[in-house]
Amino acid sequence: MDTFKALGLEEDLLLAINDLGFTSPSEIQEKAIPQLLTTATDMVALAQTGTGKTAAFGFPLIQSLDIHSRTTQALILSPTRELCLQITNEIKLYSKYKKGLKTVAIYGGASITEQAKQIKKGAQIIVATPGRMKDMIGRRMVDISKIAYCVLDEADEMLNMGFYEDINSILSHTPDDKLTWLFSATMPKEVATIAREFMHKPLEITVGTKNSGSTNVQHEYYTVSGRDRYMALKRLADANPDIFSVVFCRTKRDTQKVAEKLIEDGYNAGALHGDLSQNQRDLVMKAFRNKQIQMLVATDVAARGIDVDDVTHVINYQLPDEIETYTHRSGRTGRAGKSGVSMVIVTKSELRKIKSIEKVIQKKFEVKQVPTGIEICEIQLYHLASKINQTEINESINPYLPAIYDVLQHMDKETLIQKMVAVEFDRFFKYYQKYPDLNKVDTSRVADSEGKNSTRYFINVGERDDFDWKSLKDFLKETLDLGRDDVYNVDVKESFSFFNTDNKHTDAILEFFTDFKLQGRFINVEISSNKGGRRSGRRRSKPKFKDNNNYRRKDKRRGKKSDNGKGKGKRRNR
Repeated sequence: MDTFKALGLEEDLLLAINDLGFTSPSEIQEKAIPQLLTTATDMVALAQTGTGKTAAFGFPLIQSLDIHSRTTQALILSPTRELCLQITNEIKLYSKYKKGLKTVAIYGGASITEQAKQIKKGAQIIVATPGRMKDMIGRRMVDISKIAYCVLDEADEMLNMGFYEDINSILSHTPDDKLTWLFSATMPKEVATIAREFMHKPLEITVGTKNSGSTNVQHEYYTVSGRDRYMALKRLADANPDIFSVVFCRTKRDTQKVAEKLIEDGYNAGALHGDLSQNQRDLVMKAFRNKQIQMLVATDVAARGIDVDDVTHVINYQLPDEIETYTHRSGRTGRAGKSGVSMVIVTKSELRKIKSIEKVIQKKFEVKQVPTGIEICEIQLYHLASKINQTEINESINPYLPAIYDVLQHMDKETLIQKMVAVEFDRFFKYYQKYPDLNKVDTSRVADSEGKNSTRYFINVGERDDFDWKSLKDFLKETLDLGRDDVYNVDVKESFSFFNTDNKHTDAILEFFTDFKLQGRFINVEISSNKGGRRSGRRRSKPKFKDNNNYRRKDKRRGKKSDNGKGKGKRRNR
């Protein structure tokens, strides 16, 4: 909390910060808060989504207001209802010890009369969506002629959604001497136009590089034929059993179609697009935040305002038309200091877009291959073993155990384990056995270090050990004394992970981990058959599976076959 105090924040805000559990300010907070507290200036602040921008403008805004006056002193504009409500809730948490400070949210889909009553009672801060704000100004339900501060949050999102005219109209009703703070993830020309027209010599703060992607996000792409796009999506989900993701489609029709197919195939999925009513949107987002939905399929417009810190993957089922939109998509993961993965499913004709995105975000994509059926089976088996190991025994099953023991008593331990594992393995094996390899490799971009000269390893640490792809990669580099690019294709699961190195490091790595302990626990590293999309030698302790590369699954409960995701069979997304 001392680090926040050093920024110049007052005691009542520091108490709120302590209650929220904030330990140290983010980079955008360190740069913006002192400037906004000490200098009466307009500001343009560029930082990725999820870097703490609300606190960056929220704390200095709260500290600067006159809480003894009921006049509206600050207006915060945000692109969507969800983000509007989120900002309002956060401002209320920040100002909990500022007695007399009132914040009101105004947005479409709720009673405009009730919102007007709330403002009339006295609201120093109004958080609004542009459409509803313009409507209330037109009806003379709100007076913003005396505001001292105007915050444009997610400015590029608002402009992408076509709110330029609304913003122009709203700002025309505000005083010329107000301070305007513009926060944005990217700086397209439309945002520059807003800054030029409505701000006076704004101070510019940039976290990272302008328009660049988050350093906590790993970018990957998978090349397939157009007809295999959905099957590739299914395989990526199956290869990540604990996935919690947003899947982006370009159109409302595709969004609904993909979500329905995922649900039919037994995944915990849901759709979010403009054809849903506000109540339907609220229900979907509530289910997603509660992780009842693991794969949220969304359009770019509908997804604006999603602020969930634990998203593990963003999957670009289709690339967006604008590169800035990709930056926003990938910003839905790797938030609040956590790391994430942004996956792109592309056809060969779209590969040029990957290069264009790389130039803008200033980060390289990893070329990946869609997991084969045998690789998915291997991952699912490890996941099952981990799940069994971590499951707490429910003693309510005790009355049934004698009869179960009687049924299974003729089996030895090894046979029992094999049969138990086979129950889970057979579902995936039979399903994938008749489906071919989906990969259409972009050979011009696949590095040789990811091919014949590369070794894939299994290691028995994962998310449960507080590793993600970034921290595990750093751990391996430092522990093995390898160079920055010597460890690659790092895939972290719940209790195990995979990584690649060049073949020349194999003997040294296996020897190093022969008797290696981490916090008193032996760390096991072995050569894996999961080649990160390419085949290799088998692990010594792994069951030998035959991969016929042609599969069709028969669902046991419903007795129906599925063909390319069109079947009605249900299964849980593990």
